[in-house]
Order: sequence, then structure tokens, then C-alpha cells
Amino acid sequence: MKKKLLALLMGTSLVLAACGGGDDDNADKEPANNNNETSTADAGDAAEIYKNNCASCHGQNLEGAVGPKLSDAGSRLSKDEIETTIAEGKGSMPAGIIQGDEASQVADWLAQKK
Repeated sequence: MKKKLLALLMGTSLVLAACGGGDDDNADKEPANNNNETSTADAGDAAEIYKNNCASCHGQNLEGAVGPKLSDAGSRLSKDEIETTIAEGKGSMPAGIIQGDEASQVADWLAQKK
């Protein structure tokens, strides 16, 4: 029994060691961020920002869940109104979940949902 357990542990260690480690081959291909600033998402990433910050309440597909559906937000609200809601919150939605350029990108993206 001890030999089986030892073999299992050694095998697991070997697999984990083979899977772990950095990908040093690509380290020189990625651009360095030497100014110590967090990079912001591009306009194409508004959906990703939404997914990471809003989807837990508004649904993965904008269908609504705890919060209201946003699949037709642009037909009800302007970009500025959406941005104000993001900044100030509304109902049980807390203020400032996303801020700055990211909030503006998401507001623009949602305003296009008609």
C-alpha cells in the first residue's frame, strides 16, 4: 500500500513539474510595460470588461439576472445615461464598479445594444 501511495505521489509530482514553469520562450516577444501602469482595455474589450464586472448580475448574455437585462439598453438609455448609472449606481447596483475609460467603453458598447 505504501509503495502505491509513493508511486502515486511521485507520478503526480512529475506531472505537475512538467506542466509548471514559465514560458520563457515567449518572454522576449511580449512587450514590456516598463512604466508600471496597468494597461487599460481597448474598445474591443468592452465585452470582456462587462463579463468581468457586470455579468454576475446582468447575465452573461445581457439577459438579466439579479440586475435588469441590458440586451436593449441602447434603445432605452443614451451613452451618457448609461455612463452616469455606472458611475453613480442605481437601486442595489453600487457606484463605480468600473471607472474611467473602461466605464466609457462599456457605456458606448451598451448604447449600441438596441
